[in-house]
Amino acid sequence: MAETDVNKRVSSLEKELESLKQKVKRLEKKDLPWWKQIIGTFANDPAHEEAMRLGREYRISQREDLDPAR
Repeated sequence: MAETDVNKRVSSLEKELESLKQKVKRLEKKDLPWWKQIIGTFANDPAHEEAMRLGREYRISQREDLDPAR
């Protein structure tokens, strides 16, 4: 077998191995609960931070409306 043929086969096998590794990672990730799979998705996202701030403000306003002392 020529050396170039061997190099082509090795290259092909390396690509296939990388593909299989990625599939295994995805399968392992599916074993996690959905909330662990998305941890960090919104890290440093200004839109997410704004949504959290607005939600917090809304929840606080609802508590204030129910406060009989007011």
